[in-house]
Amino acid sequence: MQCMINEKRILQVKDVNIGKNIKQYREKAGLKQTEIVKKLQLLGYDISTYSYNRIERGTQNPTVSLLLLLCSILSCDMNGLFGFEE
Repeated sequence: MQCMINEKRILQVKDVNIGKNIKQYREKAGLKQTEIVKKLQLLGYDISTYSYNRIERGTQNPTVSLLLLLCSILSCDMNGLFGFEE
């Protein structure tokens, strides 16, 4: 008996620079990086200004938990951070 595999292709999206999008939302909110870091720390998320800066520059990837907190702080959603909203 021959198995038939129904393969579905995953749609690929353009490369997303999440850090750039985070920076745009932060600047739109009128906040400095140090202010974002302070808010994150007050919410219990352990991050340094150096690490946060690396995320915005795209040299370090953010965790999902960080992205969720940033959505709350910056009044946006994941679609915005991933650039799916224009």
